[in-house]
Amino acid sequence: MHADTVNRKAEALAALASVPSEPGAPKPDPILVVDNVVRRFGGLTAVEVEHVEIQRGSITALIGPNGAGKTTFFNQLTGFDTADSGAWTFNGKPMNGVSAHQVARRGMVRTFQLTKALSKLTVMENMRLGAQKQRGENFFRALFSGLWQPQEDEITVRAEELLERFKLGAKRDDFAGSLSGGQRKLLEMARALMVGPELVMLDEPMAGVNPALTQSLLGHVKDLREQGMTVLFVEHDMDMVRDISDWVIVMAQGTVIAEGPPDTIMADARVIDAYLGAHHDAPLTTAEAEEQLHQAEAELEAEIEEKA
Repeated sequence: MHADTVNRKAEALAALASVPSEPGAPKPDPILVVDNVVRRFGGLTAVEVEHVEIQRGSITALIGPNGAGKTTFFNQLTGFDTADSGAWTFNGKPMNGVSAHQVARRGMVRTFQLTKALSKLTVMENMRLGAQKQRGENFFRALFSGLWQPQEDEITVRAEELLERFKLGAKRDDFAGSLSGGQRKLLEMARALMVGPELVMLDEPMAGVNPALTQSLLGHVKDLREQGMTVLFVEHDMDMVRDISDWVIVMAQGTVIAEGPPDTIMADARVIDAYLGAHHDAPLTTAEAEEQLHQAEAELEAEIEEKA
């Protein structure tokens, strides 16, 4: 393993070593700080996060059962939805009410569980779209190529470098819609990096990915940290979470119920209960076993009577 890789991971782990394993634990150098964010849909409270901090330079996993509110939480923070209340800061600057494209421009980008690659554009065109502050987007400047062509050339070079890194160089002229699910995930991650972000938020990066591409994607996620970026990702695969994350935050029913290093979290009874239900691993008592037997017998008798 490269020495820089070891150092980056070691730095992240050292920074988090003294952080208590409890919900809302303060971090030594948080890049993102969230306070009292609430999102309701009618009578349902989808997100109610009291306090969360994301450590700069680390890979943090956001886990929880289906319906825990993870993607909704992502949507609030990145401007794709509006929170009912609460506040959050990125690099110390308030982000409430900031539109999605402005959030990305400030260096906080996200990918989606269902990829958002534009199918009828080529891979290269998708990449160019990810670049910010393009001079050619202005109507009058667009009339004079000398005003935007040099920047366009720089963007193309940057895009080609990223496509080569993500093993998509040979696909540059193919339509994005022709890519496999895993390749679209790679394209979306590569396009996010066109912004030059500080914080990359990945929503289930491994969902729907062919196992052959899984290790490649894992390597790219780890590589983001080695390049000095902070990663916050949603994932259900616990083996992946244990493999790449420095810190884990657990959501259930819209709230944060646990935080800590991966090994600590995997052994946390609250986390196990959230995923599998309380007492899932406890043996049945004699009374419980008898009750289940009586219920089964009653159901069987009712079924026999119904058929008669």
